[in-house]
Amino acid sequence: MTKGIVSFKDWQKFDLRVGEILEVEDIEGADKLFKLKIDLGTETRVLVAGLKGYYTKPELEGKRVIVFCNLEPRMIRGIESKGMVLAAVNGDKSEVKLLQADGVVELGGKVS
Repeated sequence: MTKGIVSFKDWQKFDLRVGEILEVEDIEGADKLFKLKIDLGTETRVLVAGLKGYYTKPELEGKRVIVFCNLEPRMIRGIESKGMVLAAVNGDKSEVKLLQADGVVELGGKVS
């Protein structure tokens, strides 16, 4: 199932951090997307995530997640998304589960 090998040097380029979802908003006209405001400890970011249908707004608010912080920003539905929330997905995409740190980890904590 391996699609390619990533060198350790390339892996070190990833900035993965623990964040907490502060706010969740609907995006007009988007049936799969939420606008998320995420606290990363030293900064707050806005991300767009395709989590509708898998989570409700109350289920997401306050949840600690893993954020890919140095992903190139992207405009999605007129919103600049500055990162990506990581999730595990089954083969037919009927289940999506957010990745979370085990135990209590400070906001902004680096994943390595």
